[in-house]
Amino acid sequence: MAKKVIDKRFFQSLKKDYKSRETERKRIIGFSNLILNNSKKIIFALHREDFAKAEADFSEIEKIFKKMEKQFGIKRIFDEPSFKAAVEEYAEAKFFYLVLKGKKLRRITEGQVGLDGYIGGLSDLTGELVRWATNKAASGEIKEVEKAKEIITEVLEELIEFDLTGYLRNKYDQAKTNLKKIEHLNYEMKTKR
Repeated sequence: MAKKVIDKRFFQSLKKDYKSRETERKRIIGFSNLILNNSKKIIFALHREDFAKAEADFSEIEKIFKKMEKQFGIKRIFDEPSFKAAVEEYAEAKFFYLVLKGKKLRRITEGQVGLDGYIGGLSDLTGELVRWATNKAASGEIKEVEKAKEIITEVLEELIEFDLTGYLRNKYDQAKTNLKKIEHLNYEMKTKR
């Protein structure tokens, strides 16, 4: 009869580590969902120009970031795709806020964003600016439409230098589509004068 090759203690240790990781993963996903949902609420509030609501929600998200960093560490939370999606939405909301407040697009110091979060957030910002400009166009505010077009153009001029690939290239291509949309909107408004 062949000798058993399984070390039971080794497999019990693996099982314990796996269960621990899965519990941690579920908690990170839960926190990430809060960040994602609050970021969406911020964007919605910003479209209504409810800056107080947006600022309160930013504060809540930043508390969640600190809690996650303390509990899991930066490397661990960035290992989870759900966190990457949440942080990208947060970056998009933060950039939209900065634009509406007339501030420069800059590094976000209130939470960990990461390279993909920045690039994805900047690309997605262009879609929010098209939506915002469309609402302004409906009110006859052509200067706001032109302002949004200029910002989208500036963002794309910078992003083209990255030679993006994969997922981020798709994001960039969506941003280029947003530029075409706002150029068309701007043209329509000018010809209706």
